[in-house]
Amino acid sequence: MQTLTIIIADDHPLFRGALRQAAEGVAGEIVIIEAGDFEAARQAAEDNPDADLMLLDLSMPGVSGFSGLMSLRAGFSSLPVVIVSATDDCATIRRALDLGASGFISKSSGLDDIRVGIQAVLEGDIWAPANDHSAPETIEDHGLTELKDRLKTLTPQQGRVLAMLGEGLLNKQIAYELGVSEATIKAHVSAILLKLNVDSRTQAVIKLGKVNMAMVA
Repeated sequence: MQTLTIIIADDHPLFRGALRQAAEGVAGEIVIIEAGDFEAARQAAEDNPDADLMLLDLSMPGVSGFSGLMSLRAGFSSLPVVIVSATDDCATIRRALDLGASGFISKSSGLDDIRVGIQAVLEGDIWAPANDHSAPETIEDHGLTELKDRLKTLTPQQGRVLAMLGEGLLNKQIAYELGVSEATIKAHVSAILLKLNVDSRTQAVIKLGKVNMAMVA
């Protein structure tokens, strides 16, 4: 029997416990790895390259809005990520899926529904709350669609740098966090500005904010 590895990333121990309980019901042999902040979640992904799934809270220490999802999709493209959030309006769900999430689970869901969602994603499906499928379409911002496409061109390291810019870190602070030279960070920032078609890091952060603005989880 195949052993499944699931990473649960949420800063609330009680909710991590609920997700663990739900996940343990989907298979006989399962390894659960818990992370209480985004850096721990990223480290868990790096330490477990063959992990089958990550359950990611959108609101946790070290991450803002959708930047964590974008960073993980850029750095770990083969790892399915299911967003778990208390903010479950149609626009947020669709934006998460548009940015590469394999599913969306509302924190208001019961254990059985969470388990069904996890199972569906493990089987290769995309999962979202049932009531979202029949929800009226929101007006799609063409500029947001273009921005999403541009963000996908960033390398994993550029994605991390952009996320840190969004947190207000200076180049030297980012260099320290990533263990590289400040000159390397400046080169990454220049590449980010070119790919996002903006003239300054402030504009790049504003672009990132457009993606995150619907998220208040």
